[in-house]
Amino acid sequence: MSEISSPRPVPASAPVSRSSPTATELAVRLLQPLEGMLKPGESARAEVIAVREQAQSFELLLRLTLQGGRQATLRAESLRPLLQGSNLTLTALSDTRLSVQLRATENPPLNRLDLGQVPPGTLLQGKVINSTPLPAANASAAYRVMVNLLNTPLAGSTLAIDSLQDLAIGSLLSARVQDSQQLAFLPLSNRLDQLALAQQLAAQQSRQGSLEGLLKGIQSMNGVDEALRGSIDRLLATLPDSAQLSTARGLAQALEGSGLWFEARLLQGQTSALAVDLKANLLRLIAQLTVQLPGGNAALASLQNAFGQNLPGLARQLFGPQAGGTLRQQALTFPLPSRLLQNLDGEADLETLLKLAAAAISRLQTHQLSSLAQTQVDANGNLLTTWQLELPMRHQLDLIPLQIKLQREQQKGRDDKSEERDMLWRIELAFDLPHLGPLQVRAQLLRGSLSSQLWAERTDTVSLINAELENLRERLRSAGLEVGELICNQGMPPQGPRTSLEQRWVDETA
Repeated sequence: MSEISSPRPVPASAPVSRSSPTATELAVRLLQPLEGMLKPGESARAEVIAVREQAQSFELLLRLTLQGGRQATLRAESLRPLLQGSNLTLTALSDTRLSVQLRATENPPLNRLDLGQVPPGTLLQGKVINSTPLPAANASAAYRVMVNLLNTPLAGSTLAIDSLQDLAIGSLLSARVQDSQQLAFLPLSNRLDQLALAQQLAAQQSRQGSLEGLLKGIQSMNGVDEALRGSIDRLLATLPDSAQLSTARGLAQALEGSGLWFEARLLQGQTSALAVDLKANLLRLIAQLTVQLPGGNAALASLQNAFGQNLPGLARQLFGPQAGGTLRQQALTFPLPSRLLQNLDGEADLETLLKLAAAAISRLQTHQLSSLAQTQVDANGNLLTTWQLELPMRHQLDLIPLQIKLQREQQKGRDDKSEERDMLWRIELAFDLPHLGPLQVRAQLLRGSLSSQLWAERTDTVSLINAELENLRERLRSAGLEVGELICNQGMPPQGPRTSLEQRWVDETA
């Protein structure tokens, strides 16, 4: 697979015609005879309705429009690929050979990107369909390459780019949008890492279940032996309450025990910290359940069985028209939607509890993988680090899942501790208290200045929060922070890459 060593701008010059091959340059061999549809020398219009790559050639499926409007379908073989949907003029050379000329199209190749459809940071995926040498006088690039885009709203369009390297026809490319005429191409190793991560995210999303289902099942368990009861008590004892999370130290301890850093602690040999780690305690519970449940090992193996990890399947996920898939997109949303595997009206049995515990582990791992997927270097070279997690919070007699997302933007080349104040922090919270309903919070912190927006679904909750905002402002100021905007909105926060708050971050850090 070809790589591009450095990003090159999309040319601003006139679009290159897609009809560069002439009739004499492109001839195809029919895989079925014409049978009198066209006599030698006669011409007809056709459209490429399918293209399939073979070992040494390309198989085409053509739809011919003959005199009188009659249509027919032909299979042909070509040494060069033709873009699906291309309009052709065919001339019969014999009963089994055709001369092909691409007709003018109403949709010429794109020579700039519409940032409304593909904002900066968007991952573009495409396939090379043509590469033409540029005149030697052109010092900025040596080849003009036509790429058929496979994803985003521009899927199916042809993009014209300039490259220093000749790219083989059929090469698969991935690049991040930097601006309307600039792409940053990703090395193959990065794409394979993203590919495996996308696969794992989709798998975890299909298996995960909300932790409250497990906690409800645990609380309904009776008559268990001492070892299992010890695992259950250890798990419940580590869950933070609302009073603990209201202090800085208590919140820090809860974040440390969230399970997000479980694997990192194992690698570093920090086993003493695993006593209060949520993921470690869930795994201990599963171990106890597996011992007691007849056939437990087989049941657990089936629950934890991942999707096939063969490379061709993964490549189709990354480079196909639906790259990434719906499951992966759902796993990257915040907050992660609640997902209860079943309603527990009575006492949970051991098998049900095992399923709920395995689903809770998958949910925790979905947050971990989502953190990795969102940690990246942006178009300006700034490092964006993401931590996403979920804390089951005890609130009076209820267990409330509190979802937290922290993001830190570190400017390129600034890693000295003396410049920590210039780091941009973004915090998102999502929870659902019985007396307040669903609540979401988004805040940003930069150089000691904090601004925030809140969203509540209930009208009475919005009124209550608005009445307390001035008190919140004073408490933040007493903590040494400068306070900017503090507002509460009714409804749900806007989704996507361009919320109003994010736009202000761009303005303030430009």
